[in-house]
Amino acid sequence: MESFQMKSILGIGNALTDILAVLPDDSLLNYFHLRKGSMQHVDADTGDKIWQTLKPLGVQYVAGGSCANTITGTAVLGMPSGFIGKVGDDEIGALFHSDQVRNGISSLLFQGDAASGRAMVFITAPEAERTFATYLGAALELCPDDLKPLYFSGYDYFHIEGYLVQNQDLVRKAVRLARAAGMVISMDLASYNVVESNEAFLHDIVENYVDIVFANEHEAMAFTGEEPVKALDAIARVCDIAVVKIGKEGSMIKRGDEYCRINARPAEVVDATGAGDLYAAGFLYGHSLGLSLQKCGDIGSILAAKVVEVVGPKINIPRWKEGKREIRNRIQEA
Repeated sequence: MESFQMKSILGIGNALTDILAVLPDDSLLNYFHLRKGSMQHVDADTGDKIWQTLKPLGVQYVAGGSCANTITGTAVLGMPSGFIGKVGDDEIGALFHSDQVRNGISSLLFQGDAASGRAMVFITAPEAERTFATYLGAALELCPDDLKPLYFSGYDYFHIEGYLVQNQDLVRKAVRLARAAGMVISMDLASYNVVESNEAFLHDIVENYVDIVFANEHEAMAFTGEEPVKALDAIARVCDIAVVKIGKEGSMIKRGDEYCRINARPAEVVDATGAGDLYAAGFLYGHSLGLSLQKCGDIGSILAAKVVEVVGPKINIPRWKEGKREIRNRIQEA
């Protein structure tokens, strides 16, 4: 009965499959001219070249994409969850779709002409930092005309990833439809270089449509020009709830004059992929239950700590069981 009454969430994002490679050093980053910790778009040829270089080193294929990772998290937590994206007619697209179905997501995947999008993820020592070389492929073909009001009806929350801003008309139409449907709109700012190159547009969207903003310290700096605490204040002035994540230091949340500091949970970090995405899933789940900001942030931190202990953006079953138990306990605490 619980899920029947539970609030629902719809996400829109780049339907990408992550191709993960754990590497001992930065030599391949330097070879491909990739800034450590950044997300860079590559064309089909470069994408193939990187893929072929990584394959012999041993890679893992995991359905990913920032928003899809968040929506997978909310679905596993029991929120009715939907996702809109676009894939190609190929094996990687089929893998992405079957992953969504397996996780109970109402998946609306359009088919594009190009190959399915993929993100080559370099996970480098010593802090398991991630650098992305992303070939968007069919994901880039998702267009405003694909979106219809019908797809938004019946959902309570709408989550959008900053990576979509390469298509400003799509983002604008999506948030307008979500606003018209009376949804709570959340946005993850995605990557500092995405924010840097779309700053004016992102400010416009956040100020006019977005209720909840998630950013890490680098994205917050790119968005506001300020260090984390002042950046949090600046973001909180233009939306309802601002969340700034500061890695091992945890996160900070602000709504009006209300401020919370959230401690990161202890974890054996092997790969930081998906930490922010799963934090957003936990936070939005808590918010949908009407919990305090402190509890929302704690639930986000519980999931972030679980996902960094595995390679890739998917928490394994034992860790999900553990995480759900911790979340239940946290919800019941005074």
